Amino acid sequence: MKELVNYIVTSIVEFPEQVKIEEGENEKGKVLKLYVAESDLGKVIGKQGRTAKSIRSILAAASARKGERYGLEIVE
Repeated sequence: MKELVNYIVTSIVEFPEQVKIEEGENEKGKVLKLYVAESDLGKVIGKQGRTAKSIRSILAAASARKGERYGLEIVE
C-alpha cells in the first residue's frame, strides 16, 4: 500500500524527492502518514479535498482487496 500511495503522490507533486510515507497503526487499523513539501500540500489535498479523498478511495479499495484496512493521514 505504501508503494501505491508513493506512486500516486510523486506523480502529482512538484518535489517528489521530499515525499515521505510512514506506516503506523491506530484503533481503526493501519495508517499511512504522508509528508510532502509545504508548497505541494495544496496539490495533494486538492480543491475542497477532492484529490485527498480520491487517494483515500483508491487506498481503501486496494487494501480491501487484500483483506486489510488502511487509512491516509496527510501531515503538515
